[in-house]
Amino acid sequence: MPEECRNIYKICRKAAGLTQEAAAERLGISVESMRAYETGQRTPPDDVVDLMSILYNALHLIAWHAREKNAMYSRVVPEIQPRSVLEASAKLTNRIYKFADAHRNRRLMEIAEDNVIDTGERPEFDEILDELEGIVEAALELRCARQGE
Repeated sequence: MPEECRNIYKICRKAAGLTQEAAAERLGISVESMRAYETGQRTPPDDVVDLMSILYNALHLIAWHAREKNAMYSRVVPEIQPRSVLEASAKLTNRIYKFADAHRNRRLMEIAEDNVIDTGERPEFDEILDELEGIVEAALELRCARQGE
């Protein structure tokens, strides 16, 4: 696990203003377990991460945890960053308008109409998928921001 990802549990705990001892007590785990999670010696189980996300008011912790724990998840779900509701709303709205203003939805339907993506269509199709991934990422960031407000 990369250094910054290993410490996502620590980052969220500190952002919540809790000591390791206080967090461990409220989570019903040992301080030794908390230290092991925060140093990357062990990966916390999903149920503990779920409780951490509630205690720390950090829904994005679940997404980070899932991406780090499961390589398949990280291939499908975009990486999200913690954002304010305003910033996440603006990002999502801007991505949707840009997609719609460029009529990318119509172009996607034209490409897909014959149920075949030929070699000439593939680059544009991949660009459209990248734009849609940006919209999904922004929507997930808004979902996490909403939980934190």
